Amino acid sequence: MVIARRNGEGRQEEVGRVFWQGLYFLTAFSVVVFVLSRLFSPAILRLAVSSDEVWQATVEYIRWRDYSFLFAFPLLAIRALFVGTTRTKILTTNAIVMVVCNVVFNYLLIFGHGVFPRMGIGGAALGSSLAGLIGLIFMVVYMRRRVELPRPVFDLRLSLHLLGVSVWTMVRQFFAIVPWFLFFVAIEHLGEVQLAAANVVRSISMIFFVIVNSFAATMISLTGNLIGAGRAAEVMTTSRRVITLNYAVGLPLIGLALALSGSLLRLFTGDAAVVETAFVPMCVMLSTFLISVPAYTWCNTVIGTGKTRAAFIIQMVTIAVYLVYLFALTRLPDIPLALYWTAEQLYVLVMLGLSIWWLRRNRWPWKSSNVNATL
Repeated sequence: MVIARRNGEGRQEEVGRVFWQGLYFLTAFSVVVFVLSRLFSPAILRLAVSSDEVWQATVEYIRWRDYSFLFAFPLLAIRALFVGTTRTKILTTNAIVMVVCNVVFNYLLIFGHGVFPRMGIGGAALGSSLAGLIGLIFMVVYMRRRVELPRPVFDLRLSLHLLGVSVWTMVRQFFAIVPWFLFFVAIEHLGEVQLAAANVVRSISMIFFVIVNSFAATMISLTGNLIGAGRAAEVMTTSRRVITLNYAVGLPLIGLALALSGSLLRLFTGDAAVVETAFVPMCVMLSTFLISVPAYTWCNTVIGTGKTRAAFIIQMVTIAVYLVYLFALTRLPDIPLALYWTAEQLYVLVMLGLSIWWLRRNRWPWKSSNVNATL
């Protein structure tokens, strides 16, 4: 968001300086997260997962997936540069490269082919980590050839300023993964078929989450650029256009997923019982898309204004409501898997309500003096 604001203000030299400080910080942070995950993940998972088989499989997955932190965090800094300067075409190419590599490596490493060993769930994690490494290499090579940046210099004062702005976003993103982890802990008692069905639905949901999040994340950059250019009054109109585009892309895919639900589910599993169990939860998940589009868009609009603390509070309240609802479901007998998936609907409903409330409460658009003071 800081890069977007400086780009909107036409301060290109500052864009480069902000990028380098962000890259330094995220690279160092990736090492810290990698080490902490290696040291403490198995013990934490042991407390949360009762099944030995599930625990062993999860630890095996995380053991290889941890390496992705070392590539994903620097890639976030590079992505922020291109999103903030509204040059996003190369990011689409990079995403395609990573998806293709992910599919190929997963196929080779999960099942084992040629010189590649059969690793099972660990192969899925390693394949994803290798795809992240290739994505990072791809962007570094592109930047060396196509992007002009100022000489990299460490600026402690600027780094501290960025830390002050971004700390709430970092904490918010960290806690954002908690609901999914606790969701699978909550449904563990339903049985292996339900757990497998939930994993299938989760995998399908990622397709639609990528669509929602890609459009919504664009609002952070657009909001910053518009404010920086002195066009804050256009932010809300732009948000509504992003929501419309998101629906235009996502709704036809939802219709296609429903029409071909059986074939889609069988792409992820050949177990007839799992396919049958996953159908209704998948329908609930797809309906959540309708609420997720405006919810994530408006929440990212708040982030784009530079009010990262407000976005953090919105996220925390949303997670708290989600977890209370999820806990209540676990206390009731014979709750079907589909009903557990309504927790996601409640999650995005609360996020949507709080984001709209905050924007209206602060009487957007603000005076230019107020928004420019944030960053």
